Amino acid sequence: MVVESIPKAVGFIYGLLAFVTLAWLWYSGRFTRRRVMPFLIASVLLGFLVFAPVFPYQLQMVVLGNAAALGSPLPMALGGLLAFIVLALIVGRVICGQVCPAGAVQELMYLLPVKKHGRAESRVPVAVRAGVFLIFLVAGLGLSVNLLALIGLPGFFHLAVASVSFFVFLSIVLLSAVVYRPFCRYVCPYGALLAPVASKGLYRLRRTDACIGCRKCERACPTGEADPSARLGECYLCGRCTEACPVEGALVYGRGDGKSR
Repeated sequence: MVVESIPKAVGFIYGLLAFVTLAWLWYSGRFTRRRVMPFLIASVLLGFLVFAPVFPYQLQMVVLGNAAALGSPLPMALGGLLAFIVLALIVGRVICGQVCPAGAVQELMYLLPVKKHGRAESRVPVAVRAGVFLIFLVAGLGLSVNLLALIGLPGFFHLAVASVSFFVFLSIVLLSAVVYRPFCRYVCPYGALLAPVASKGLYRLRRTDACIGCRKCERACPTGEADPSARLGECYLCGRCTEACPVEGALVYGRGDGKSR
């Protein structure tokens, strides 16, 4: 379904503008799950239309040295990926939350009204994804194997229904209706780089002294990152915790005096 007449640069420009807008919504206290819905839909549509900005696959192409698939010189693509890693250090995983089509399609699937699998302990996917990331590097750098193509990431967004890989990733997307973001949390190589950076984020969700300890945010969080002991590397800034919090000002996005969530 990818439309060849639309340049991939459109995806990058959208990614940058969406990132800035979403970061501003969080910073200004205007972020709501209703306001973020258009971004999720637009991100998914761009994934199908131009297969961009699919950040994990761009990283895959950089590892493989495939400038033709990137549509830009390798140094420029690598610079863009590194820039968003630096931005994650400042504002958190906005890219993963609502901008990357792979993450957005899973987020939308999780909204389906079906019974959800129990919340995962936040450190488990970190350990799993570290192993997967090592396999990703060995496959790409050592064997020139496109691991993300094998599991169907490009095939899914290209609607390559005649390929087995399409159904592999389709299965992951369907699984995300009951398990929160399985690709993002266990497989994505770009997420493996963003998670440890985001855990040190300058701006993040923080509890304040207004917190009454009701734990509603913890029950609402699908990744376990609302736990006070969590490091927020797996926080996708989905807004469920702030939406569930019954006390205004008890859970805020920012820096400074508030203690980390």
